[in-house]
Amino acid sequence: MTETYRKDVAVFVAAGGEESVQRVITAVHGLARRLNQWYDRQLADLDLSAGEWAVISKLVRDGGDDGLTPSVLADAANVSPSSMTHRLDRMAERGLVARSTDPTNRVRVRVVLTHAGWELFSSAIRESNMLEADILAPLSPQRRRQLAELLEQVIEGLDKLDQ
Repeated sequence: MTETYRKDVAVFVAAGGEESVQRVITAVHGLARRLNQWYDRQLADLDLSAGEWAVISKLVRDGGDDGLTPSVLADAANVSPSSMTHRLDRMAERGLVARSTDPTNRVRVRVVLTHAGWELFSSAIRESNMLEADILAPLSPQRRRQLAELLEQVIEGLDKLDQ
């Protein structure tokens, strides 16, 4: 544990926080912050914005063969439709996405990930996995599973609070 981590936990405990809670939350927050810094550098190296990454990963997860509409992508990225149009223009120029007319509704446009977009996504995931595996290397496979199960339980609890 770093001295900064210990100090942060001690400050939160002194303010009335429960030590075990503050240790977990401070550790998770610190891990997330450091991972996000690394992911931001990775996106910069790939010449991608966080918004473009959001489009690519949404298309990978939910686009299938038919793709998604720009409005669905705009909602997922929490941007206006006009901002999404500009983002898709830049991505299409780079060959990462392609647009086509929806065969069931000629007014609607569908956006699909191209082969180049998939290759970029796959390359980024493989590179991220190397760092993530290094981070988790001190844990045995059994401890990794336990950690995953515990974090999944916490996320389920958060989801229930949101309902």
